[in-house]
Amino acid sequence: MTELLGKPVADEITESLKPEILSLKQKGIVPTLAVIRVGAREDDLAYERGLKKRFENAKCNVKIIELPEDVTQGVLDAAVASADEDPQIDGILMFRPLPKSLTDKNILNTISAVKDVDGMGKANMADIFSGAGEGHAPCTAEAVIEMLKHHNIEIKGKRVTVVGRSLVIGKPVSMLLLKENATVKVCHTKTEDLKAECQWADIVVACAGKAKMLDATYFRAGQTVIDVGMNVDEEGKLCGDVDFASVSEVVDAITPVPRGVGSVTTSVLLRAVVNNAKLR
Repeated sequence: MTELLGKPVADEITESLKPEILSLKQKGIVPTLAVIRVGAREDDLAYERGLKKRFENAKCNVKIIELPEDVTQGVLDAAVASADEDPQIDGILMFRPLPKSLTDKNILNTISAVKDVDGMGKANMADIFSGAGEGHAPCTAEAVIEMLKHHNIEIKGKRVTVVGRSLVIGKPVSMLLLKENATVKVCHTKTEDLKAECQWADIVVACAGKAKMLDATYFRAGQTVIDVGMNVDEEGKLCGDVDFASVSEVVDAITPVPRGVGSVTTSVLLRAVVNNAKLR
């Protein structure tokens, strides 16, 4: 079994950006990301820590806009609008899902398409589904493709099962895989005979958001598993949607959680922010 680590992929992306970051610094520009977080979910905080470390190591800035879980819709909307209007901010990331008392319906249209570096808004999402390839794809979806390519795992012509259908990862990663000429099935927790659908695939992307829901019985030898899940188990430890301990005994290659896709996501995000900073 090969453990597909994210660090070498992330480091390669970050290293390629250093000359551009230096050039921007010489012009007095520091690429800056605004992170909008409501509440303090542990999975959000874990991702935020990794993100800040990645940006700091690259000599770029992260501005954390932390709001209480009981924040009003008006205050949240105003915070997003302020970040979008700030000329010193090159990209905006808002953690989702929001508390049930809030909605992101208007927010996603408030963020300009350029600053929407995680592909949350309608303009960028439409670009992904149309296959135009000009806007920002959700960073996690793009990170999955980066992982597969870096580790020389063939995508073209391969069968891929995506377990998850959210707009954050499941649907956009399916579109990116189709663009790479994979044959894709989109499944979810209500799919009948999910085990058979997973075993059909050469590559399984797990992104349903349910801790360790896929155990060894869902897999077979010869498969590659990309676990995008970021959950907290009964012991309070971070884990994926895949039961790593049992599945790693069956498949050919698998990403761990943590140390897998998450670190690549932060580098993809950094790349988008740096590219935006060049537009200043």
